[in-house]
This record gives sequence, C-alpha cells and structure tokens, in this order.
Amino acid sequence: MLSEREKIETLTRLGIDLNLIQDLDMLMERILTEVRRFVNADAGSIYIREGDKLNFTYTQNDTLQQRLNPGEKLIYSTFSIPVDEKSIAGYVALTGQPLNLKDVYHISPEKPYGFSSRFDNASQYRTGSMLTIPLKNVNGHVIGILQAINSQDESKNVVPFPHEDEKMVMLFASIAVVALERAQMTRAIILRMIKMAEMRDPKETGAHVNRVGGYAIELYEKWAYKYNFPKHLIDKNRDILRMAAMLHDVGKVGISDVILKKPGRFTNEEYEIMKKHSIMGAQLFQDRQSSLDEISGIIALNHHERWDGKGYPGHVDTVTGSPLPGYEKPDGNAIGKKGEEIPIFGRIVALADVFDALSSVRVYKEAWDEARVLSTIEEEAGHQFDPELVEIFFSSLDIIRSIQDRYSEKA
Repeated sequence: MLSEREKIETLTRLGIDLNLIQDLDMLMERILTEVRRFVNADAGSIYIREGDKLNFTYTQNDTLQQRLNPGEKLIYSTFSIPVDEKSIAGYVALTGQPLNLKDVYHISPEKPYGFSSRFDNASQYRTGSMLTIPLKNVNGHVIGILQAINSQDESKNVVPFPHEDEKMVMLFASIAVVALERAQMTRAIILRMIKMAEMRDPKETGAHVNRVGGYAIELYEKWAYKYNFPKHLIDKNRDILRMAAMLHDVGKVGISDVILKKPGRFTNEEYEIMKKHSIMGAQLFQDRQSSLDEISGIIALNHHERWDGKGYPGHVDTVTGSPLPGYEKPDGNAIGKKGEEIPIFGRIVALADVFDALSSVRVYKEAWDEARVLSTIEEEAGHQFDPELVEIFFSSLDIIRSIQDRYSEKA
C-alpha cells in the first residue's frame, strides 16, 4: 500500500509519465495500473463516453489473472451501457459526481442505480467495494469513467475505499484525462489518415487497421519476452508499434484509383504498380522526427517481404525505389529480403496483415472460415512467415480472436 507521501510523489510525476505514452490503448492500461496501485485495488475498469453511451473499453483484475497460466491474458468482452441513472457508471457519467460504495451488493433500494451481478456470476468473482470517478476535461464534460474495484488491506481482505482517497483519485483523474484526450486525438488523426486511404482503397478500413495493430502488439510482446527484453523497452515498443502497424498500407494513397478500386484480381502489370505502395509508404516517413516515424517507415517498407525471400520490394533505396548495388535481379527488380534480414516489426505485421486479409471479405473473395485461414498460416510457416512468429501466433489464438470480436466491421 502506498503511503500519503508516495501518493503525492506519484501525482507529481504522473503527468510527465502519462504524456510519454502515445497510443490510446497503452495509455488506458497505464492509467488503470496506476490508479489501482494508488488505492490498492484488486481490479478496475475504464469506460469511454461516446454520445449517450459508455463503451466498456479496458479492464484489469489481479484475482482472475492469477487463475491463468503464466503468459496468458484476461479476455474480456466489450459492450456499451447508456448514460443514465440505472447503472453505477451511467449515474456517475450523468451526474459528474463520484460514487464510493462500500459493497455494491448492499446498495440502498432508494438509490436509482444498481449493480449487475452478471459478470461476477460468469467469472466466479465477488465485487465488493467500488470507487467510480468521472473523467472530466477542462470544459467539465465527462469523457469517460474510471472504476477501482475491491480495495484491499495488507492482508488482502476487501475493505471500503477510504474517503480521503476520493479527492486524491479525482486529482489523479484530472491529470490522466489530459493525456487521454491527447491520445484520443492522436488515434483520431491516424484513423483519418486511414480514412483517406479507405477513400482510395475500400479494403483499408478502420476496423482492419485496428485489428492488425492489436494482433501486432500481442505477437511482439510474446516474442520480446521470449528473448528477455527489458519491460521498459517492451512497453515503449508496444506503444509505438500499434500506431505504426495501423499505418502499414498508407502508401496506397499514391496508387491510381483505376488499380485500387478494380473489382477483381490485378493483371501482372497492375500488380507491379500496386507493389510500389510499400516504397511510397516508407517515403512518407523519410523525414523522421520520432520513433513512430522510424518504425512506421520500417513496417510500410517491409510488411510484404517473405521469410523465403520471395516477397517485395526487397533490398531497395527508399528514395529512388531502385535496387541497392549488388541486389538487382535480371528483371530489374530487387532481390527480396530473406529470414532475419527482414526487420522484426515487418515480419510481425506481415503475419498480422495476411491473417486479417484472409479472414475478411475482399472484392475478389469471401471471408475464409477460420479453419482454412489457420491451415494456410501453418503451411506458410518457414515460407511466407517467420516460423517462430507462427508458433507464437498459435499460442495466442484466444486473444487474437478477442481482438477480432472487439474490432469487427459491425462494431
């Protein structure tokens, strides 16, 4: 448990630390981790407001996590609830006032809000105390809800949240919401770039790139832990990788509509033109001003390379698009990068992108069923894909499926 001095020190550095995180999902993870540590809570959730509803966006639960095998993650369903008086989170969003409940199973019947035990029943978890805080921006608008669940004493017994923690957590929330709005703006800018690409290429949807970004960070995290990368480096790369992976096909804005919007397969000549989008994407990030620019350029250039060396664009000069000296094939194209010549971020997004493309409807095909997709991924291990990443992919199927559901085209 944190002392009062430690809580003040945490608040002092919080604004700086949170503003170093660029990606919205990574930021929510950090905010929830910090607030739970702040009040010694076993679990917690974040809801993001969208109009008159709250979207259940992120959750953590130490008790349920401990029931899993090492390396496994909690899988949770996303859902929405209305901003009204009926639910605890909805009431706080509606009124803008915090609620500190000693036991959610013993709420006075005079209160307009109540607690749904559906999650507890399904997970065999017992929610007790709950501190629900509105996330208010500088204009006083509630943009989300932060919930801390089951405060614990030193013996891990569930106890009420101390009233003195309410003001401290409200201050915590006011600091966190500044970083949250910035991350939301960054995500919105990226999705607008994707929307621009979608206007050119209907396949490049926001749902598609969100899925590819989600798959990519799961694959990277397991790969990095396998090689004992330090946690601070893993967290830094996860933060950047999600956004960079979302931009993998942004170079398609430079390809003619005649090709991009063709309702069918490409001719050989059209395919050669289409392949140039990887170089065009890398060129967009050539004036590098951040790690995001660097990794985005790497992914844009390399996500169509193959483990067996038969991919594209190969060893090229990204400025001119021409093969590097010594890497020119007789047909004038560059020799493809092979194996670990392909940067790890490129290898990861190559697998994530193809998995999602095979699983999705395209103008020239229906979505494949999962068995056929997985069989193809398995067959291409050591050919199209890094076999080590394929192994990691299959060990992560539950979380991969949950990302599919979260960012479905219908969501």
